Amino acid sequence: MFIKENLIKLNKQLPKHVSLVAVSKTKPVTDIQEAYDEGQRIFGENRIQEMVNKYNVLPKDIEWHMIGHLQRNKIKYMAHFVDMIHGVDSLKTLQEIDKQAKKHQRIIKCLLQVKIAKEETKFGMDAESIRSILKSELLEGLTHVKIEGLMGMASFTSDMLEVSKEFSSLKSLFDELNEDGHQLPVLSMGMSGDYMTAIEQGSNMIRVGSAIFGLRNYIA
Repeated sequence: MFIKENLIKLNKQLPKHVSLVAVSKTKPVTDIQEAYDEGQRIFGENRIQEMVNKYNVLPKDIEWHMIGHLQRNKIKYMAHFVDMIHGVDSLKTLQEIDKQAKKHQRIIKCLLQVKIAKEETKFGMDAESIRSILKSELLEGLTHVKIEGLMGMASFTSDMLEVSKEFSSLKSLFDELNEDGHQLPVLSMGMSGDYMTAIEQGSNMIRVGSAIFGLRNYIA
């Protein structure tokens, strides 16, 4: 029951222009079904096999988002159904997504991951690499992927001033690229601990797990 209550509370806080990705990684299908029954349709997973297993048994109008770090050799397992891939951090990854999507005559939406956090463990590209991909002639030949925007993860810290600064830097890049004519509608930033700060800094897609489903069941 708490999942329903958490979703109602969360949705009341969110501006209408902000999309909610319910991060369901490690959670059982019963929890996802409960959120689905409350009207949630976008779910995020970070392990492809886990997402495939859930896709096979849950309603087919769910939008599945791959939010974890991507291994190129596993893209083929989700290419027939994944709606959006958040953590794209190279042109080679985009080429592999395009190759696998083409086999299913689909277009897969992608977000380019920008490294805004100070931690070395965080993935992502710098601003110049993002600009380079968007200007690449190779990108023009990829007809089965669509770059929808940018994604970033702030530092894991209680210093919300630092978090706000990191989100602001990503929003500045996002605005710059749109002003240059790249037409990127999605800015995905903000998780359970910092989504309100992210929204204040311009996020229009947040990825929330524990604030909906409770603490995560970590899998070895």
